[in-house]
Amino acid sequence: MTKQSKRYAKAAAKVERHKRYGLQEGVSVLKKLDAPKFDETVSLCLRLGIDARKSDQIVRGAFSLPHGIGKSVTVLCFAEGEHAEAATEAGADHVGAADMAEKIQGGWMDFDVAIAHPSMMRVVGKLGKVLGPQGKMPSPKAGTVTDAIGTAVKEFKAGKIEFRNDSGGNLHAVMGKKSFPAEKLVENVEAFVEHVKTLRPTAAKGNFLLGAFLSSTMCPGVQVAVA
Repeated sequence: MTKQSKRYAKAAAKVERHKRYGLQEGVSVLKKLDAPKFDETVSLCLRLGIDARKSDQIVRGAFSLPHGIGKSVTVLCFAEGEHAEAATEAGADHVGAADMAEKIQGGWMDFDVAIAHPSMMRVVGKLGKVLGPQGKMPSPKAGTVTDAIGTAVKEFKAGKIEFRNDSGGNLHAVMGKKSFPAEKLVENVEAFVEHVKTLRPTAAKGNFLLGAFLSSTMCPGVQVAVA
């Protein structure tokens, strides 16, 4: 069993474990918890009423949070010719084609988001087993396989996030930094949840949003009401 630090135990004591806080109250509680000496990332975990084993109940996509995520995002772009030029002009950190695929197959993963022009899928398609488990495989549904390379790069550099449910039917997404004003965190969460609601699979039965937890990098989760 992992031993909790004194700081974590002190923070956990301030959270009512079985209480479902209102969103604003929950954010307030989270921001008041003792934090380490760095600006923690705030994440949201949604427990979804889906059968994650079935392909027709996968929930995934990309979304631009109203206030971004408060961190610099490293973008890799698979493109050639004029599309590569557009990616570079838009601020992509790494641009290439087969050369980048070779680096990734060699173990290089120093990027947060991978974007690809459709013409590059002949190269990117071979990376599924490497990028898939990392959640970095370009996909049309996530907006990371697109003709509008420049626009996609700008959106992800500005804080657009990708998301996909895990094998347990949980959806994890970054909502910003703990230093964000409470109202900005609340607005990011509300906007994201409303977007996720629109993605409910037609095959899903019963309640779609079963629970929600907010947490920061080194602090315990706070259950919040978002439905």
